[in-house]
Amino acid sequence: MPSAIPSLDLMEFIETQILPRYAQFDRAHNLEHVTRVIRRSMELASRTGADANMVYAIAAYHDLGMAGPRAVHHITGGKLLAQDARLKRWFNAEQIKIMKEAVEDHRASASRAPRSLYGKIVAEADRDIVPSQVFQRTVQYGLANYPELDKEHQWQRFREHMEQKYSAHGYIRLWIPGSENEERLKEVRAIIADEALLRQQFERYYEEEMNNEDAKP
Repeated sequence: MPSAIPSLDLMEFIETQILPRYAQFDRAHNLEHVTRVIRRSMELASRTGADANMVYAIAAYHDLGMAGPRAVHHITGGKLLAQDARLKRWFNAEQIKIMKEAVEDHRASASRAPRSLYGKIVAEADRDIVPSQVFQRTVQYGLANYPELDKEHQWQRFREHMEQKYSAHGYIRLWIPGSENEERLKEVRAIIADEALLRQQFERYYEEEMNNEDAKP
């Protein structure tokens, strides 16, 4: 079975040359987010026997495409990975192809299953379904990308996104059976099904974000 620990020189490259680029993205796709995706990806790599270096790099590159239009960030991210000649130090052409496809396949709204185990791992890790983080990130994204909306319109956007993505009829799919995400998604769906509880979550994180804005110098 391949090592479940990435090589130290690859980790140094990623941590110094790739991860700092996430500082320019919104709070739902920042360094904290990519760090969680890397951690969960490595846990899944250990469980599945996937190559640790490949999994680590895929997770690190998966949202780099956020530097451009969000709607195609998964495609842009795949191109950025494939075009980064520095990765040839660790990976051959076939591995880079698989990694590119994995980044392309990570998006939650994708209409088809990821093409490889590596795509399933990063897609699963990117879900990172912790109820509090799901609600907080959705509020953060709305405030960052639709600042013109008042509170009630932010609530409407929040509620619609929850229904479209995370509800029992939503488009989110999980690809690794028995993952922690399965139970956590049930928790999220129970809250979505109760509009009063869902509104409580919105109010909590909306006020928290507003207070953070007010505290800035």
